[in-house]
Amino acid sequence: MITLRRAFASGQRPRLASLRWRLTAWVAVMMLASAAVTYAVVSHYVSQQLRGQIQRDIGGDATQLGQSLQLSGARTPARVAAFAQRSLRGQPYDATATVLVVMVPGQGALSNHPELLGSPTPDDGESLAEQQQENAQGRQLLRPRQGAFTLMLPDVGDVRLVERSVTIDQHLSVRVIAGEPLIIVARAERGVTQAFVLAAVLILILALVASYVAGARFSAPLRRMAAVAARVDAGDLHPRMRIEGRREDEIRILVGGFNHMLDRLAGAFAAQQEFVADASHELRTPLTVIRGQLEVLASADAVSAKDVRRVERLVQAEVARISRLVDDLLLLAQSEEVDFLQVEAIDLHPFITELWDGIATTTDRTFTCGGVPDGLLLADPDRLAQALRNLAHNAIQHTEPGRGIVSLSVQVIEGRQIRLVVEDDGPGVPEAARERVFERFGRTDVARSRAAGGAGLGLAIVRAIAEAHEGTVVAGERAGGGGRFELKLPGFTPVPARDPSQPAIHARG
Repeated sequence: MITLRRAFASGQRPRLASLRWRLTAWVAVMMLASAAVTYAVVSHYVSQQLRGQIQRDIGGDATQLGQSLQLSGARTPARVAAFAQRSLRGQPYDATATVLVVMVPGQGALSNHPELLGSPTPDDGESLAEQQQENAQGRQLLRPRQGAFTLMLPDVGDVRLVERSVTIDQHLSVRVIAGEPLIIVARAERGVTQAFVLAAVLILILALVASYVAGARFSAPLRRMAAVAARVDAGDLHPRMRIEGRREDEIRILVGGFNHMLDRLAGAFAAQQEFVADASHELRTPLTVIRGQLEVLASADAVSAKDVRRVERLVQAEVARISRLVDDLLLLAQSEEVDFLQVEAIDLHPFITELWDGIATTTDRTFTCGGVPDGLLLADPDRLAQALRNLAHNAIQHTEPGRGIVSLSVQVIEGRQIRLVVEDDGPGVPEAARERVFERFGRTDVARSRAAGGAGLGLAIVRAIAEAHEGTVVAGERAGGGGRFELKLPGFTPVPARDPSQPAIHARG
């Protein structure tokens, strides 16, 4: 959203194409990392398996050669050496064969690959120094070692070797060595590497294509949303996102939430424009009256004290009307703030009784109040008193002086709630207008007209106070005809009947 706001602020459309490339890059990195880990595991496994197989093969070859020497019947070093020579000739060395070495005391070292043990003359294409270096490497075989080891041997490379000590006729100790070149392992590792490189390239290409297509598909709604947001930012509140097909996924939820936000935004703008228009109209009337009266005074040749007092009374009345309107607008604006309420426990019975008695003394209507339950209500006493006064004044304005009836009843309902019902015997509120009367500057066409007085903010304030308490207020019809307003509030806790000696909590408003 920050990127979108910056793009809109600069007058540019946001670049969402980079999302596709970032997704493609992330998929490529993850595929390469997965391939690298898989290659490392498989390569290590293949290498260990081949080395283990070589270890078992050469161990078996060394054991078999040692046993054949023991069973040959030769007892002297010369005969053992001769038998070993014949055996080695029967197992000549090649690139896939086993290197065999037999060392008989006094007879030297014998091998099916004699070049390993050194040569006095250089091989074809080699210098004397190179041959001497190879002879030195070959002589490493002559050093006694027991068990398995690896040596770098001339013309062979790395060779895995196993040495066994064989005792013949209890006095002749012969060393037997068997080994296999590790070139097989190297070839296998190169084969695995080549196979993995080829597979990784193919998989990477497929993954890049698939991720790019998927990124383009999933970013398409975002691009359309960015286009709609750009049009909204330009002042057009009519475009909406369309949901293609019957998809039921996060995109549908996002599109639905986005469209709902635009609907509420359009409604808020419309309400704001209507509110400004209504407020301007309400302020224009008293200002027009004030200006007209001042013009009358200014145009008169001789102004009497009576005229001045008349104009003063009219101006003061209109200024008071403007002040009330401004105070009501300020209260509605404050109702959306967090600290709008100062909640405390209200002793409901004395609070309602004293408030209703105070309202009854201000007008010549018949006021009644039903039984008020004893208990504590968590609410803001000032705001609650203001809401009840507004409901009472609304009833007073639409009942006949001297004959009108205004009643209040308080009932406990489920869920620790109370219902405060204000009724009057006036013309009532038409069913079609029962929601509109709670809007700012909302009035009915007949019963709640401007002629009845007020700017149409009293009931809007009641609803704002009710919603701030997480309650509700609705308009209805009184049994037998008339207006009925129900204010429901949570947070009521019944208590035993109040002791008259205990102090009560009163409204501060």
